[in-house]
Amino acid sequence: MEHHSVQRFVTIVTVSFVFLGLFALLADFGGRTRGEPVLSELLGLEERSNSTLHIALHRKLLHRANTAILEPNRIWGDKCSKADIVITQGPTTPLPNGIPTYTVDIMNICVSGCDISGIHLSCGWFSSARLINPKLFKRLHYNDCIVNDGKTLVNGGSISFQYANTFLYPLSVSKVVCV
Repeated sequence: MEHHSVQRFVTIVTVSFVFLGLFALLADFGGRTRGEPVLSELLGLEERSNSTLHIALHRKLLHRANTAILEPNRIWGDKCSKADIVITQGPTTPLPNGIPTYTVDIMNICVSGCDISGIHLSCGWFSSARLINPKLFKRLHYNDCIVNDGKTLVNGGSISFQYANTFLYPLSVSKVVCV
């Protein structure tokens, strides 16, 4: 009779240690080093500080190494510069035939309140399987696209459009006209 109670005690202690170890792993008490994924992160169980849905991209995007932002020299009277136009783009839901789509936002963030027109972008051989309103964005020549049909983009204003292609086109500001 006493033999069964000792065996039961050993089983309970063993199971308790297994559950404590699993709990420590899930609760991140394991003393992991920075950068190591925790089981809860791998399973997607970690808590987020906001309710944003985090989706892994289905492929890696290439980033240019020489994309440093040049700040305008406002001391010598530059009213605006190429740095006052910010371009962001990211993946969106693919077309029904599977072609990836991307949303582009082009914003005038001039801190001195300037309006900017004649915005030209370096865009390579930009093309899209989805029609883009040419008044918003149009390729004129190789590596030369115009925004807003060359018209003024007011301070704080933005233009948005979507394009569809098998890869993301790197877009950068090549020329602006201060109004």
